[in-house]
Amino acid sequence: MGLEIGIEWLTLIMFGSLLVLLMAGLPLAFVTGGLACVFLFVLGDQRALNIVPSRIFPLMTNYQLSAIPLFIFMAAMLERAGIINEMFDVIYKVLGGVRGGLAAATILASTVLAAMVGVIGAAVVTMGIIALPAMLKRGYDPKIAMGSIMAGGTLGILIPPSILAIIYAVVAEQSVGELFIGAVIPGLLLSGMYIAYVVIRSVINPKLGPPIPVEERISTAEKMKLMGNMSAPIALIAVVLGVIFTGVATPVEAAGIGTFGAFIVAAIHRKLDWQTIREASLTTLKASAMVIWIMFGATIFVGLYVLEGGQQFVQGALEATGFGPWGILIIMMIVLVILGMFLDWVGILLLCVPIFVPIIKAMGPEPFGLTNPDDLVLWFGVLYLVNMQMSFLSPPFGYALFYLRGVAPAEIPMTDIFKSALPFLALQIVGLVLCMFFPQIITWLPRLVYG
Repeated sequence: MGLEIGIEWLTLIMFGSLLVLLMAGLPLAFVTGGLACVFLFVLGDQRALNIVPSRIFPLMTNYQLSAIPLFIFMAAMLERAGIINEMFDVIYKVLGGVRGGLAAATILASTVLAAMVGVIGAAVVTMGIIALPAMLKRGYDPKIAMGSIMAGGTLGILIPPSILAIIYAVVAEQSVGELFIGAVIPGLLLSGMYIAYVVIRSVINPKLGPPIPVEERISTAEKMKLMGNMSAPIALIAVVLGVIFTGVATPVEAAGIGTFGAFIVAAIHRKLDWQTIREASLTTLKASAMVIWIMFGATIFVGLYVLEGGQQFVQGALEATGFGPWGILIIMMIVLVILGMFLDWVGILLLCVPIFVPIIKAMGPEPFGLTNPDDLVLWFGVLYLVNMQMSFLSPPFGYALFYLRGVAPAEIPMTDIFKSALPFLALQIVGLVLCMFFPQIITWLPRLVYG
């Protein structure tokens, strides 16, 4: 037999070494998986390594997860076909005359984009390339411009079809469709809050977001014609989300429909050629492989931790704090926010959710003013998604900050990018608190759809 280590020390050693290796800049997927194999061998013997295939195999054969490459491919096709540039152009010309209109247009375009793209990076980078120069050229305050791009870009993690929601549902053994529907209203709520913030600040101080000059505006007839250009991609989104929400198709089938639709949309826009398909396939391969490898590594890591009694240890530690169910929920949210500053979302999901969800289930729906255990799990799931949005904007390692740094003009200092994220981070905290104290924001729509 291997070493006998107390669970307190094991927790410290496992998560401590994880942190050290990540700080050293090693990729999360191989750090979690590699560490897990080392600890398995140290704590057990050769036989203990059998955990590795037994944890990975269910993921490899999981039907729900096949939606991930399909949604990524759909997004990549639409991006390659230039749909995203066109969409910004349309919304921008329609809203340009309003004060703060371009920033509002950016957030609105990002919201529509989030409904096509389940991945964050694409939205922030694309908007940074298209929208940032457009806003700076017309005298927008750089902080408002950058903040609206980053905040809008993070909506992709919340608004369906979000890849994070698919992975969450698989790990927490929940319905993907329900999670998608639960995330709709919080997503629109946040999007609305961002737009309101940008417009109100620009109305109070027009220097922050001046309307575009009269000669650049267009007539209503032209606006209608432009909206016509967008009909194909919008119809695609409507079909994909429609079949999920009505229950006609599972999310995987919907992803298949969406991928097929993306080919058609690309063809309508005369962009369907080998180059486009090849690039979209490569993007998909890279993105899916990254996500799946992180899942493999983290699931072995957590599997080992739970096997050694980590679950009971964390539960005991949370109960020993003496806080009630609300206190424990708030601690969980704070832990997620802190982890969000350092780790990436798939990692956090696989490290925390398998440990947190059973604890939440054990507390039951009553303390939170809910009646149904299903509502409780759904509510926690969407709270998790809203929380993960914050991880993209929170300094020092928020992904959105670095995606934008990559495409922003060199003369804008990194500190300005950090500062521009803060007001939107505050709005996200408000959104999270609202969703916590009014669970109906999350549970109302799924109840309406599923009865």
